[in-house]
Amino acid sequence: MLREENTNNKKSKPQNKRKKINGKSGVEEIKEKLKNMKNEIKELKVDKKEESKEIKPQKKVKNIRNNKNIKSAKPVKVVKEIKEEDKLEIKQPKTAKEEKMYVIPLGGMEEVGKNITVIQYRDEIVIVDSGVIFPDENLLGIDLVIPDFTFLENNKDKIKGLFITHGHEDHIGSIPYLYQKIDSDVPMFGGKLTLALAKSKFENGLVKNLPKMKEVKGRSRIKVGKYFTVEFIKITHSITDAYSLLITTPAGTVFHTGDFKIDLTPVDGEGVDFARLSQIGEQGVDLMLSDSTNSEVEGFTPSEKSVGEAFRNEFAKAKGRIIVAAFASHVHRLQQIINVAKEHNRKIAIDGRSLVKVFEIASSLGYLDVPEGMLVPLSEVDKLKDNKVVMLCTGTQGEPMAALSRIAKNMHKHIKIKEGDTVIISATPIPGNEKAVSNNINNLLKYDAEVVFKKIAGIHVSGHGSKDEQKLMLNLIKPKYFMPVHGEHKMLRAHQDTAIQTGIPKNNIILAQNGSKIEVTKSGAKLKGKVNAGSTLVDGLGVGDIGHIVLKDRQQLSQDGVVVIVYTIDKETGKLVAGPDIVTRGFVYSKESEDIIKEAIETLKEKIGKTEDYYSKDWGMLKNTTKEIAAKYFYNKTKRNPMILPIVMEV
Repeated sequence: MLREENTNNKKSKPQNKRKKINGKSGVEEIKEKLKNMKNEIKELKVDKKEESKEIKPQKKVKNIRNNKNIKSAKPVKVVKEIKEEDKLEIKQPKTAKEEKMYVIPLGGMEEVGKNITVIQYRDEIVIVDSGVIFPDENLLGIDLVIPDFTFLENNKDKIKGLFITHGHEDHIGSIPYLYQKIDSDVPMFGGKLTLALAKSKFENGLVKNLPKMKEVKGRSRIKVGKYFTVEFIKITHSITDAYSLLITTPAGTVFHTGDFKIDLTPVDGEGVDFARLSQIGEQGVDLMLSDSTNSEVEGFTPSEKSVGEAFRNEFAKAKGRIIVAAFASHVHRLQQIINVAKEHNRKIAIDGRSLVKVFEIASSLGYLDVPEGMLVPLSEVDKLKDNKVVMLCTGTQGEPMAALSRIAKNMHKHIKIKEGDTVIISATPIPGNEKAVSNNINNLLKYDAEVVFKKIAGIHVSGHGSKDEQKLMLNLIKPKYFMPVHGEHKMLRAHQDTAIQTGIPKNNIILAQNGSKIEVTKSGAKLKGKVNAGSTLVDGLGVGDIGHIVLKDRQQLSQDGVVVIVYTIDKETGKLVAGPDIVTRGFVYSKESEDIIKEAIETLKEKIGKTEDYYSKDWGMLKNTTKEIAAKYFYNKTKRNPMILPIVMEV
């Protein structure tokens, strides 16, 4: 390598040799000798700056130069010594400049949920989290929204590990779908509870072989592949076993906060590892990725323990049954509900598959302390006195089929709301779910229930840090470059402003999108193109087979209904023997629209009948023409756009 560099760079030869012959015996004497060596004048282009250095000439060099029979003085030994010096002086800086690491968020940017980040160095990749977003009311019939894994599928041979920050759905919900696309040999790292919750996701049978799951604790340092080292640092959040990650490669370091808040009085007594965070900041971080969920909220997020006091107040006031809706994975919240229920001698009945599963997993691992005999089956609630029972259920976000939504619509099998019931919704609506949550509250109030939610009482606090906590984290880590993640665009912008207030230059802050490719080197970080990223819709067993056209059809069906137009064709002659007949659903009430339907049939007969012979030979043309005629007719008559479905039958 060095020999090639010296051969191709003629200037470097004389400069290096010059170091060996410039001696303390006098620069002028050496200059005089150089003038007499005509064969070397062309090669030796002496830099005046180099002439000022005084290096003692070596005897061997002087002898070679005094030998007039030698036409070209290229002493091999001298060049070899220079090469060794070059190794020490040049190699390391060149290597550092060339090393590049790429941070690629495939989800969680300009959205709340579906969090997944890819970090690539050379031919190795690690993944941080793999979550979901639950569909809003516009995604009709969709069960889940997961990341587009195309980039990872195309690079699956490079993946060395999946590192999970914590066990919430927006960080683990799409893991089985990820492993369906990549090699199941890729190991998974996370806390004990996190791995247990992730393991339960594989019960859907998407993957035959479970990946290797390796439990970590605070300050666990994992080496994967040749280049990656990932350290887990304890942080506080609304679920136990939450960690930040320090990811190190030869190209630099990336610090990922994960979801966090600074809770100084955590329910489980496991606080933030401030000492290690401070050390990491002193060691230096090239790029920091940080949770932006509460970047628009001033001050500090209240401690989770404050919710326990709010529950005590509400339980003390309640005279009848208590129904509490909470996030299934919010283990700290669940423990506080258990504690307060015990204080008031109330039994607990659980409704919701995800909630039952979390209770089973967290209890078996020791993360939930449930007194013996406290849990009762939902079917036995009516046998208990109203002031002796708490029903714990899902549905904080107004999900249509969740327990609370069914209760609010009076469609629940076991629970019917009655006067004297207290319903506590211990959550804040995720952006996009406000209307569904509001509908549930209105319905519950109609049945004379007492409804308690965040705006009325402090029965919910966020698990995400507000502005002052974000400032504290920025001051602890002191990153060279900063990239807000996990939030809508306005949240990312607000987090950018907070970072600027702490002293980070605006030019050192990266506002990325899903698929953005951020290049990280020792000298800085910058956007460097994009990769394929987006969303994949899950509908039942179908993954990714529902596209924009299908959703548009569903929206059209839900808004304007469907009109089915049936033709009956003679199989032998191809002649129209019956029809068109029209059937509608969700369009107009048939009894009130008989005239419209009759007129539509006559219009079709008139226009189709004129060219019956032609259409009998081309059913595709018949269907397309029917769509055009019917759509135009029905819009003119009703100002609606129903879906038109022509059907041709042979007899």
